[in-house]
Amino acid sequence: MSHPRATVSFVVAVAWAAIHLLAATLGVLTVALFSFSARIDSRIVALEARLNARIDALEDHLTARIDRLEQRLDAHIQWHAG
Repeated sequence: MSHPRATVSFVVAVAWAAIHLLAATLGVLTVALFSFSARIDSRIVALEARLNARIDALEDHLTARIDRLEQRLDAHIQWHAG
């Protein structure tokens, strides 16, 4: 038993309305995804900058320690070479 107003043109109109609703939803989700992706990218860039700064500071610190150790070793070798 069919609905009394269920004509072919009405069913086609409902089907097209559903298709348009799905397309609009997909468009909104796509925009949201790209917006989220841009925010994540900016956070990754900021994190990368902070990490690079920390690595550079560690490199400077370790280089200074190695240089001091090298000087001590050279002095010690010179003392033994006399």
